[in-house]
Order: sequence, then structure tokens, then C-alpha cells
Amino acid sequence: MDSAPTIDEISVSAFRIPTSSPEADGTYWWDSTTIVIVQVRAGDTRGIGYGYADPSTALLIDQHLADVVKGKSAMAVTEAWVAMGWKVRNLGRPGVASMGISAVDNALWDLKARLLGVSVAELLGPARAAIAAYGSGGFTTYSNDQLQEQFRCWVQQDGIRAVKMKIGTDPHADLERVSAAREAIGDDAELYVDANGAFRVKEALGFAWAFADLDVSWFEEPVSSDDLAGLRLMSEQGPPGMDIAAGEYGYDTPYFERMLAAGAVDVLQADATRCGGISGFLQVNALCEAHCRRLSAHTAPTLHAHACCAATRAMNVEYFHDHARIEQMIFDGAIRAKNGELRPDPGRPGFGIELKQADAEKYRVYGDGGVKKT
Repeated sequence: MDSAPTIDEISVSAFRIPTSSPEADGTYWWDSTTIVIVQVRAGDTRGIGYGYADPSTALLIDQHLADVVKGKSAMAVTEAWVAMGWKVRNLGRPGVASMGISAVDNALWDLKARLLGVSVAELLGPARAAIAAYGSGGFTTYSNDQLQEQFRCWVQQDGIRAVKMKIGTDPHADLERVSAAREAIGDDAELYVDANGAFRVKEALGFAWAFADLDVSWFEEPVSSDDLAGLRLMSEQGPPGMDIAAGEYGYDTPYFERMLAAGAVDVLQADATRCGGISGFLQVNALCEAHCRRLSAHTAPTLHAHACCAATRAMNVEYFHDHARIEQMIFDGAIRAKNGELRPDPGRPGFGIELKQADAEKYRVYGDGGVKKT
């Protein structure tokens, strides 16, 4: 290649897809999920990236980020990433701005890998060929029968060796629900619980010791992820075999550094659709190296399969029901869990996905040059 190709075009769309049934966790309820998809073109090669975010994220990309990236070298992903960070200085980096940067950054990594004819995992330099997946669902809107059926399917059909359920909507029912989950999976898989910050510290600590009798090995966001002292207390005073996990709401590296410096978590979670894309995710991995903590990827399994195969501290990827379903619906090449793992295909360049345009179109809520459709 005589000279590096430059970014010629950026397009962004958003698609809102109804959930398979109403869903809720300990602090929130939803009936649809929105995916923002960015496509970047250099010459005849097109890269694709995505994130799960509000449609306003797509508008921000169109109005503030696209012109910053156009004309830059397709090989210089970091240059574009830094430029986008400066561009949102007066907008506020956390939140929508960071999710916009993430979606564009993911597309740029996909484009670079396609130009070089390799997968994103290979481009980043793999530490492993596959990464463990854990099944994530068990919403508080599910009956015990639904909960058990979902978990049995993941364990028996997909070979998954850890499953996670939501708790906190009705604390009085949580022990019964967790017991039903353990009954469904037996001793074949680890059991994780996620309160999404629904509990107070003493309440959460009491539940942790009760859950320990059901061999729960992971308690995610037992209290608010902003309560670093509370999370640390949970880690220090909770059952020895139970990891405290948090971090999925981190949008920049200082957030993760504060959480790690406070000793707040045993496992740090990060989301490449929020924390600045693949570029930001790799920075979080470096922080985990420095603090000797494990790293877990939050949702978006196809994208994170590549990132976690390269991230040295990664232990698993959340195979989230909504996102695994959506990725299979609208992408050719989306990675499915098999034998408990997510394995990128080295024969498919980039993230290995292509948008099923016709299948996605009926869900469009943003696109066509930035005109929002009603």
C-alpha cells in the first residue's frame, strides 16, 4: 500500500427493536433496545461499528463527530479517537458523547482490519483464540419457569458455564428465584446475580451471605456503582468465594481508575459501546493489568469477542439475551456462543459482520442523512 487510504464518508443509523417480552431489573424497565450503527468508507472498503444507545447518539455523531473523522487516515485510528475527544469538550465527555465516540471508533477498527484483510482480534494481537461467554438474562419480569428454561438452554445447548439473573425488584422473592435458578442448572454452571444498584449496603451484605448458600459466585452492582466505599465493603466483608463486579457505566478511563484505586471491585466491567470503543476498552485492560484485577466485557457479544481475545486481563463476555438476539437478527456473521465460548472467525475481516439491510429497515428510527423518522 503506497499511501494510507483516507476516510471518505461516514453514515449513521439507529434501529429500535422490541424485546421478545417485557424486561426489567432491580431499578429499570424496558420493552425495546436501540442499536446505533456507524459505517465508514475509505475508497471501496466500508467498515461497520455499533453501540447500544439512544438515537440522540446518532444525531451527535452526524452533527459533531463525522466531520472530525473525515479526511483522516484509515490507519490512524488513535488520531481520530483523540480528535473526537477534543470535539466533545464543551458537550461533556461521559454519556451520549462517549457512546458516539465509541460507535465511530468501533467502525474505524473494523475498517482498518478490513483494509488489512484480518479480523479485529488479529489486528489487535490475540492473547487467545476464544473467550468464555456467560449467559445473561433472567429478568425480574420472568416467571420462575421462564427463568429456568432460559438457563437450561444456555447450559445444555450452548455449553455455557455461567449464567446471570436480575434481582432487586422484589427482594422478598429473590431467594426463591435464585434457588429456582440453581435448581435449573444444578452443579453444571456458576450462578451470577445482578442487582443493578438496587440495595443499600447492609441489605446487600445480608443477601450476599444468603446467596452464598446457593453457591452464587458473582454479585454485580449490589449497591450503586457510584458508592465505591459500599462496593469495597461488600468485597471485603462478603463471602470469600463471591466476586463483586461493577463498571459497566464507565465512560472514560478516570472513572475506571477511581474504581480500581478504591479497591471497589474484584472484577471490573467495561463496555466498548460506552467507554470510547475498542480504543477505550484497551486502556481499561491496561488499568486492570496495573491493578491486578480481572476484566469482564458488558454485553455486545460479537464486538467484545474480538476485544476480549486481545485483552490480557479479560475473563469473559456477557452473552446478554437482548444483544445476542439483535445481533443475530440484523447482522450476517454475528458470533454465537458454542461450547461456552465466543470465537471470532479469522477468515472474516473486521468484526466479520454485514448489516442485513432489509431485515433492519423496518426498525429504523434515525438515518437518511440524519433525518429522524417517526
